[in-house]
Amino acid sequence: MSIRTRSRTHRSAVLLTAGALALPALAGCSAGGDDTEAAAVPQDIAVAPRAKVADKGTLTWAVDALPTTFNTFQADADASAQRVAEAVLPTLFTPDAQGRPQRDADYLLSAEVIQREPRQVVRYKLNPGAVWSDGSAITATDFEAQWKALRGQDSSYWTARNAGYERIDRVERGADAHEVKVTFAKAYADWTSLFTPLYPKAVMGSGSAFNDSARKELKLSAGPFKVGARDDSEHTLTLVRNPRWWGDRAKLDKLVLSAVPRERRIDALAAGKADLGEITAAAAERIARAGRPQKEKGDKGGAARRRAAAAADAALRGLVVRKSLEPAYTQLALNGASGPLADERVRRAIARAVDRKDLAGYVLKPLGLPADPMGSHVLVAGQQGYEDNSDAIGSLDPHAAQALLADAGWKEGRGAAPQKKAEAAHAGHKADEKPEEKGRGARDSGGGKSAAAAVPPRIKDGKKLTLRFVLPKGAGAEPLRAVGDRIAHQLEAIGVRTEITKVDDAAFFKDHIASGDFDLALYSWPTTAYPATDARPIFAKPQPAADGSLVVEQNYSRVGTDQIDRLFDQASTELDTDASRDLVARADARIWAAAGSIPLYQRPQLVAARKNVVNAGAFGLGAPRYQDIGFLR
Repeated sequence: MSIRTRSRTHRSAVLLTAGALALPALAGCSAGGDDTEAAAVPQDIAVAPRAKVADKGTLTWAVDALPTTFNTFQADADASAQRVAEAVLPTLFTPDAQGRPQRDADYLLSAEVIQREPRQVVRYKLNPGAVWSDGSAITATDFEAQWKALRGQDSSYWTARNAGYERIDRVERGADAHEVKVTFAKAYADWTSLFTPLYPKAVMGSGSAFNDSARKELKLSAGPFKVGARDDSEHTLTLVRNPRWWGDRAKLDKLVLSAVPRERRIDALAAGKADLGEITAAAAERIARAGRPQKEKGDKGGAARRRAAAAADAALRGLVVRKSLEPAYTQLALNGASGPLADERVRRAIARAVDRKDLAGYVLKPLGLPADPMGSHVLVAGQQGYEDNSDAIGSLDPHAAQALLADAGWKEGRGAAPQKKAEAAHAGHKADEKPEEKGRGARDSGGGKSAAAAVPPRIKDGKKLTLRFVLPKGAGAEPLRAVGDRIAHQLEAIGVRTEITKVDDAAFFKDHIASGDFDLALYSWPTTAYPATDARPIFAKPQPAADGSLVVEQNYSRVGTDQIDRLFDQASTELDTDASRDLVARADARIWAAAGSIPLYQRPQLVAARKNVVNAGAFGLGAPRYQDIGFLR
């Protein structure tokens, strides 16, 4: 049976460190109370009051690529497209530092559910001052055009997602020109995610306009900035202050997005060609080292070398590293479509053998970030509703893992080591190793210690239990490969062998993950606080299509159940926030039990910035307030 993917929500997968595939999470967060089980790592953005920010300046922000479209609802929209949309278009609800959605008063005076029965009705009261950059008012006609474009009923619109919009029955003007009423045919818990960003009717009013008009330009905007000049020879896109903006005036004259490869980004920052940009752990260490006093001990030659290195890094002393954790996590994906991992017992054995605490410490401790393993597939620590549901699969236990393998028919090979040796081998890695160290895979020890080598592979029907572990081979993914190598050693401790296959970054997702050409893989998912909507396609049970193909949506592990689907569906229609969260938590527990993916750790976020850049840096769970970004007076 052939396999095809389909995305209703276009929640994009990301690599741990590589710029390729680093696509945006959907904007917005769910409304609700204030309590969480785990505190969020705070933003690190050098907060400064507007009075202390200069009323001029150009800030250059290093990004992975310039947007290929300004329409974030198209399939090829990337992180840069999302960033531009946040700065130039209406965002009705934006996440605060704790990831909670906050009504943006620049656009909305209020937004609330005014009726639940017989149908849900939401009323938006627009800020009367809100206008498009041509001076025309933002009205219900813009909302209606976006609904019709995204509801999925007109194939002339090449949309990447329509989640939520397909539940709307009608959009209409309310009591006056500044009021919009949205009536739902089916209740929708995540209604605050809709109409962000909001596009003008000129973009959404027809299929041709939707598909083409916002690819190379965005004529109308309604944010503190508007789209200015693009220079493809210099790989820059300039956003300029919007003179028709009715809110707090943007502090910057210009915000320039500059496409700079990750491996050259620190040099661009040092040379003054960028003021802000995400960096690797190695680059962060280089900046930290440049700021430390240089000791001149030993022979004169050594001192000279140290002085030369200090001179080379002198330009880095004007930089600071901002650190937080992204609303995203890295997972080990287990392909349950065929082979040994089609047996839930084998998947559960893998889950019981992987030391998530060790892996989280390995990646995050050297960066000075909290190193707690992930306990959820749908939310990260600090987001409202986060719960650690990993007890549904059980704690780290190599003995239990081996028992599961034996129950699945995978017997100990000849000369197998005693269980206590296996457990000792499992603990052979030290948490103080650095992620930048070269990986030593189970297939290739590279001359290094292979602590689990004494445990023979499990055997069934004369075949060894060997899994194909696919990893990207680009320079930026080196830390990810080191994590993969560490996992491979942990699995050796229970008799599971891995064949590590390194593939081109560009082919990693398209040719391997999406197509199902792997047994094990490492990649990341962003989270939103709309898990009932955004997490569902990632864990939906694959369904056969009429043409004989298998529709997996975004469930690349191909592991799902009817019960998980029902729980997500119920959560998406439950307007009581606490009840909806409970349903999502129950779904998450069942995802753990199915063992199609094993969340490992929250992704680190490292951003280099000039020391005088304020209100920008590592935004963590929150979103930028673009009109406040600038330089200290």
